[in-house]
Amino acid sequence: MAARQLLHGFHAVTARLKRAPDTVRELYVAEKRNDARAKAFLQLAKAQGVRVVAVSQERLQGLAGRAPHQGVVAVVDELPMPQDIDSVLDDLQEPPLLLILDGVTDPHNLGACLRVADAFGAHAIVAPKDHSAPLTDVAAKAASGAAETVPYVLVTNLARSLRELQDRNVWLVGTAADAEDSLWDIRLDAGMAWVLGAEGSGMRRLTREHCDELVRIPMFGTVESLNVSVSAGVCLAESRRQRVKAG
Repeated sequence: MAARQLLHGFHAVTARLKRAPDTVRELYVAEKRNDARAKAFLQLAKAQGVRVVAVSQERLQGLAGRAPHQGVVAVVDELPMPQDIDSVLDDLQEPPLLLILDGVTDPHNLGACLRVADAFGAHAIVAPKDHSAPLTDVAAKAASGAAETVPYVLVTNLARSLRELQDRNVWLVGTAADAEDSLWDIRLDAGMAWVLGAEGSGMRRLTREHCDELVRIPMFGTVESLNVSVSAGVCLAESRRQRVKAG
């Protein structure tokens, strides 16, 4: 039997209903929600053959805990996703585009990174098992459905995994405020992985040393740094732009 997990919020649950409705085991909605969004959601659930149970706000809060649920909570089977980097790379039909997160512990940041990774076609997010955010229901809600499409691969030894990626001709590009080159100055259309650290602390020293190249994100305002998910979006967007331009 597949392991079960909770999803909450319209985006995350709608994404599962569209992708794999047969994995939705229980679907609870707030009994007093009767707005247009709720009606459209209920129509989708009915069309997919998923039974909906109307419950009180107290019951929903008990299921979701402290996380905001928007009046929707689903109990679902965990979807099978690649559990290692090789499984991700072996199935690709184009050069790899990966996002590596070093020291990102906030599940909201993880969820936002999953969302931008999905938006710009990244094939997976890789992070160390220690000192990384777990893929909780909070992260899944922040991902707005992207936790269903982008593999989140946790590795025991990040430095070793970086070397293995290099052995498979994946170019490692890290972001650093003190880098000489801008991300606009280098080619990013080949197989590569962006390596980002948490806002403020950045990458760990050993992770930085494993990067093949370091670049900075051009900044023109007064702020000195960006949230990791914003940085990921900027970097992945530039990689995808160059790939589209190169055909």
